[in-house]
Amino acid sequence: MRRPFLLLSILIAFFAIILTYYKPDILQILTTYTGTTILTLTTHLTSLITNPNITTPSHMNTAKTTMSRTLHHAKITPHLSSTRGHSDHGWLNTYHSFSFANWYHPSYTSFGSLRVLNEDRVKPQSGFPTHPHRDFEIFSYILSGELTHRDSMLTKGAEGDNVSPDQFYRMKRGDIQFTTGGTGIAHSEFNEHRRDTVHFLQIWALPWKRGLKPRYHTRHFSEEDKRKGFVTILSPLKGGVDATAEQEAKAEAVVEGTIPIHADFLMGAGIITGGGKFEWIVGGRGNVTEQNKRKVFVHLPMTKGGKASIRLDGRDDAVLKEGDGAFIEGVNKGDKLLVESVGEVEAEVVVLDTA
Repeated sequence: MRRPFLLLSILIAFFAIILTYYKPDILQILTTYTGTTILTLTTHLTSLITNPNITTPSHMNTAKTTMSRTLHHAKITPHLSSTRGHSDHGWLNTYHSFSFANWYHPSYTSFGSLRVLNEDRVKPQSGFPTHPHRDFEIFSYILSGELTHRDSMLTKGAEGDNVSPDQFYRMKRGDIQFTTGGTGIAHSEFNEHRRDTVHFLQIWALPWKRGLKPRYHTRHFSEEDKRKGFVTILSPLKGGVDATAEQEAKAEAVVEGTIPIHADFLMGAGIITGGGKFEWIVGGRGNVTEQNKRKVFVHLPMTKGGKASIRLDGRDDAVLKEGDGAFIEGVNKGDKLLVESVGEVEAEVVVLDTA
């Protein structure tokens, strides 16, 4: 009877030594190995004692890097730039994160209310002639160059934002033009500059109901603010899906200073210096319809010649290069998504947060 107790005492002492002198390694090993690999575990522990400088296996290094995760419940799936749809029409060079026009991919049709995310470059003196839209929330976010917007409401002087008939909006970097297609609207977007290409994101979201009154907003969001942290650009209309006519007329968003959208949807943007870290608060700082199981899509536009890169939630398997995006699922309102700039230069990041 004494022999089993002696062996047990030796085993306990053995693990006590390991925990005392090799605590980080033992924790990694215990979270990596189970049951059928106990013999391998014992062999590795013995090696740690006889050779303290032993190299930790690569898959254990992975365990070490994931210790910085904060969103343990979140699923993050990168959407690489190489998996986007791409068309070069000469005047237009466009990449599609979701199925669009002649490009279709069954895995990339929508994400929550997010339906379209195109990264477009339009050459000088060319663009999209007048075309109709209906029952979509459509917005263009300018990264560089100029984009001139005209639509069927603007030419009638119907908006009332100090715009007279036959005027237009010429948007530059940091501007966003937002349109509620509703019952129907026609617009054009042209690069009327003589020399410079315009680079912008075109994004579509599904509204919470059809048949809305068409409307548009144009606003500038400063680069200075976006260097301090994520700036919320769009947030849901106050009143939500049951908004009154008065609330529609006031066009106030749940997050002050943002453009109202007819969807449980937020857009944010930030410019993160090399080595810097920003946090995106899931669901924003205002009321959203869906508190739990939200979805966030992060996109890193191609603005720095391939030198920008970001890491999400401290995960080495969630590092994005320019043109890449990522699907983040299973997050809840109030969760904090950490975005780190890990490239050679600053990174301009766009976040799309939806139910």
